Amino acid sequence: MIEEKFSILGGGNLGSSIAIGLKDYSVVHKDNLLLYDVLEKQRKTLENKELRVAESNREAVREADIILIAVKPYQVIEILEEIKDELDPERHIIISSSAGISSTEMYKVIDNRMPLFRVMPNIAIAVQEAASCITPVNANEEQKELIHGIFSSLGDVHYIPEHLMSTATVASGCGIAFVMRFLRAMTAGSVEMGFQPSQALEIATKLLRGAAELLEQNAEHPEHEIDKVATPLGITITGLNEMEHNGFSSAVIKGIMKSYDKVTNGK
Repeated sequence: MIEEKFSILGGGNLGSSIAIGLKDYSVVHKDNLLLYDVLEKQRKTLENKELRVAESNREAVREADIILIAVKPYQVIEILEEIKDELDPERHIIISSSAGISSTEMYKVIDNRMPLFRVMPNIAIAVQEAASCITPVNANEEQKELIHGIFSSLGDVHYIPEHLMSTATVASGCGIAFVMRFLRAMTAGSVEMGFQPSQALEIATKLLRGAAELLEQNAEHPEHEIDKVATPLGITITGLNEMEHNGFSSAVIKGIMKSYDKVTNGK
């Protein structure tokens, strides 16, 4: 458990997921964790989850050593303008989990001595299963070790150059929703064949965990594992070919690239 005080500006799905992970897995003591969200309804939701809520972004910053910004990209600069007079480069570390706002843009508002990290986790951070991509900017080794320790306590950590942060946003941040949609489709198909919805979802979820574990342990390409199941004239290859005839892989790749275009070009 770290001793530093941790504030999160933005209590939406990602911000609250990070807070829950930090609290539930004893990374940050609940008394050292503070959140603020501009929406009163969301602040009430956070309080109902037994999370401490500040009265303003500035109050949250005053109490913090580490400040994580988890808001929509168009809100980041506005929040930095609001809190910049409270920031101390000798004390504070800033983490941005907002896509599309570069460190260069942020340093136009804040002191260029401020230690800054861009971090893209996903909502699985609430259950210690995030895949967090990290870019340190203007941080010393002690600060890097601190931030690494926090996010590695809540899943895997991958260090990337900043120009790949948009890729990380799609692959990790958005990617979990793409996987969920696949699980929904698997569940719906199993229900059509006769399983009860709860049983279908349980089996589909276990299948996903099993597939991931096989790839991690065997360090093989997915096609290698597929070939073990897709025997000649078999039912697996029949189903796989039907999916491909209907554009399964193409649809996934096109969806990923469409999200990438959105985060990089706003289109």
